[in-house]
Amino acid sequence: MLSQVQESGILVAAGILAGTAGAAGAIASLISYPVLLAVGIPAVPANIANSVAAVAIGLGSTPASREELQGSGRHLLRWSVLAAIGAAVGAALLLITSNGTFEWIVPFLVAGGSVMLLVQPRISARRALGPSDQRWVLPVGLFGVAVYGGYFGAGSGIMMLTLLMFTVDGHLPRANALKNALLTVSGLVSAISFTVFGSVEWAAAIPLGIGFLAGGAIGPSVARRVPAHKLRIWIAVAGFTLAAWLLIVAVRS
Repeated sequence: MLSQVQESGILVAAGILAGTAGAAGAIASLISYPVLLAVGIPAVPANIANSVAAVAIGLGSTPASREELQGSGRHLLRWSVLAAIGAAVGAALLLITSNGTFEWIVPFLVAGGSVMLLVQPRISARRALGPSDQRWVLPVGLFGVAVYGGYFGAGSGIMMLTLLMFTVDGHLPRANALKNALLTVSGLVSAISFTVFGSVEWAAAIPLGIGFLAGGAIGPSVARRVPAHKLRIWIAVAGFTLAAWLLIVAVRS
């Protein structure tokens, strides 16, 4: 049985690693979510704590991405409205979902996020095929990803990154900076919803958020330097492994 100090230390360390990965373009929740489960927090409370803490990733990464975000203020303001509405819908769906049902849904959400991670380069490459009328793709996709992110965070970052690289900017660091800013907005809406209408495990959310804040500040510099294909493959393998494990847990329970 871990003491509160040991548990907090583990969550801070997991938050730093997950926040760095998330801000760099990978899937933060594939690291942080299983750690929350491992310290004994049930599925839905773990996801809520993870979602609330994840706001700190954007708070750390957005200031560190000023270079990439320059000149995007007007677009970000418009996109943020859609992200906020979608996140509120997703949070509401989570609050009315039973813990048992959620345990069955999570493995497929995690696997889906991992698939998106693997196919991201192919989808992004489609932007080079020539101009087409895709004005509807960004608003519809942004709303859909925000709903998913409000409901369950794992994979929402890479889904948002894929969408932005396909519709807005194919340059990874710039698209990643936009993704971090939009996820901050949607994450803040979800966190407020969970705090007001749900129940947050603050003893877990606070230390995890501290780690996320530090990792979020590190992530943008990692995105500028580390080969994306290596990180993509490693996280995808971890994601499929996690999905299989979560499915086994759901079957056994």
